[in-house]
Amino acid sequence: MSFKTILTVTGPGMSDGDLKLAAGLCEEASAHLAVLVVVLAAPPPVGEYAAIISEDWLKERQAEEKLLTKTTAAVTALLAGRGLSADIDSEYPEAGWADETIGRRARYADITILGPELLAGETLKNKAIEGVLFSSGKPLLLVPQGSRPTLKPKRVLVAWDSQLEASRAVRESIELLAAADAVHLAIVDPVEGEAHHGAETGADVATYLARHGVKVTVDRLPSANHSVAEVLRQHAVDIAADLMVMGAYGHSRLRERIFGGVTRSMLEDQSLPILMAR
Repeated sequence: MSFKTILTVTGPGMSDGDLKLAAGLCEEASAHLAVLVVVLAAPPPVGEYAAIISEDWLKERQAEEKLLTKTTAAVTALLAGRGLSADIDSEYPEAGWADETIGRRARYADITILGPELLAGETLKNKAIEGVLFSSGKPLLLVPQGSRPTLKPKRVLVAWDSQLEASRAVRESIELLAAADAVHLAIVDPVEGEAHHGAETGADVATYLARHGVKVTVDRLPSANHSVAEVLRQHAVDIAADLMVMGAYGHSRLRERIFGGVTRSMLEDQSLPILMAR
């Protein structure tokens, strides 16, 4: 699909780097920029001392609301000078449902872009990532520090494991893949069979991509005692990829947090922009 509306998420304390990055991608794609400014609300006091500290809590919330207004005004001023089609919205959710709040907003964009400043944090980063992936039905582009993001990549690595999430990621990025000079479909430790990667590993998805005009090469990679994430990161370097496309959270969030997983590993150590979908 074409990216006509791009959402980015920001908050107080961040410089304008992420916003300029998102604005630049919108200009590249001739897209509308939607900005969601988020301040996470201080949790309400509980327990036997709640009545005593409630006044301090109210003051804290008032300060946070003022900060949200100030940050939103600063974002509005920044974008006003770029001559870009844009809108700015703000939310003040408690942490417990911030992911749902962000996810609902992301439903009205074609893709959400999270820049390096937001990704350098923790709480808002996690809420934004999980909100988009689990509550929007739309793809997510993660841009780590030091990378050069583009919505017109020349060389793309697709992490393929034949699961629903990977199929969704491929479908969401099909126009982007068709416009690339080269697309490498990476399969780590492929297993033959209909329940896995097919009678000829990678052939089915490669045929599907080729019908869309994608210049695709299937790379079957052994893990050789390395994690799947490590193999994918190294292969991205080997082929000089400027974007990785992958499905996210093939397992539950809880299982990923406890036991680890490819999604979690990629989120913790990114070396290039990654387009994720679920």
